Amino acid sequence: MDIKLKPISEQVIVITGASSGIGLVTARTAARRGARVLLVARNEPALARLVDDVRAAGGEAAYAVADVAREEDVERAAEAAANEFGGFDAWVNCASVALYATTLQATTDDMRRLFDVNFWGVVHGSRVAAERLAARFGDAAHPGAYSGAIVNVGSALSDRAVPLLGIYAAAKHAVKAFTDSLRMDLERAGAPVSVSLVKPASMDTPFYEHARNYMASEPAPIPPVYAPEVAAEAILACCERPLREVPAGGGARGLQALGYYAPALADRAMQTLYGVQQSDRPTRGGDGNLYRPLDDGAERGRYRGRVLESSAYTTASLYPATTAVAAIGLGAALALGVAGAARLLAGRGRDAASDDSRAPSPLATAPFGDVLDSPDSAESAQYTPGSGGSRRQTPRTDVDVEL
Repeated sequence: MDIKLKPISEQVIVITGASSGIGLVTARTAARRGARVLLVARNEPALARLVDDVRAAGGEAAYAVADVAREEDVERAAEAAANEFGGFDAWVNCASVALYATTLQATTDDMRRLFDVNFWGVVHGSRVAAERLAARFGDAAHPGAYSGAIVNVGSALSDRAVPLLGIYAAAKHAVKAFTDSLRMDLERAGAPVSVSLVKPASMDTPFYEHARNYMASEPAPIPPVYAPEVAAEAILACCERPLREVPAGGGARGLQALGYYAPALADRAMQTLYGVQQSDRPTRGGDGNLYRPLDDGAERGRYRGRVLESSAYTTASLYPATTAVAAIGLGAALALGVAGAARLLAGRGRDAASDDSRAPSPLATAPFGDVLDSPDSAESAQYTPGSGGSRRQTPRTDVDVEL
């Protein structure tokens, strides 16, 4: 079946996880482009403020309070879209929580709760959306008829796990598998529904300070770090065009490629990430937003390093005319990254893994498709909270993680 999706300006879009970070940026961007948006999250005061902001800017918005881990809440969100706007054209599953711990450190209760939100939340949203979109666009077989879209937000970790985010990566692997299976099932049924997966790399959002954290320090993102607008652009592109899978940030593709082509080398290189993922700020303690919402409404996080405001690789993925150029750049970057990791590891010997946390991460210094270090690159636009200039964050490497 040929899938034809409406322009963003003509759509009603439901966005889960819309009270902060990627979900919030996506909602605001969609509203500015003329879409009517239903914001879904657990924090009602934050949702109410955000809807007021969208309306004050001339947009159309409503909200539904829901914990996506509860299927009945997701059903009510779909009903809210029907009541407010007569239905929806695209559904974005963006709600997510984080857990920083080793695989033997985290409690199984915490692990299950993360899966309830990050995996089962996607399952609940996708099933509700597929049923309603199939009914809404059931005549899409007619020439010129429109279809609906489901956009699931996975992660660069949908393809490759990293230390301290093992259970998060496991859930995102599951999201990818479910999304692929859903797409096949809907295609076989001839349903007029596009199914896309967006895989963000590290983003400058409140994800890190909101995480359930077993470390002594507040978590830090793995460079290169991108603005959430990079992911929002990828998500909205999938709402308008039937794209199968889009990496948001070249770092996402680079991580996948390194793990695929050099898995053993990647495993050893990943040892450095125990230190890289710890900031110089003490942990706030508590459960983060794992079980209950925190103060929301922020698009950006507290990262103090350089933030890439765009991604050449993602742009090339969205606009295939430039894909050949991006492929050449990615190949060169990947070769440099693998070579750099090999040089780093070659000098240590087979028993030097215990010292890895004291060296810079190969992933932090290799660009993997987007240029991090060149001041003349279009990729090097910076956002530095609380400062008119910019400075690169030096990852904290003197903090040990209990194993």
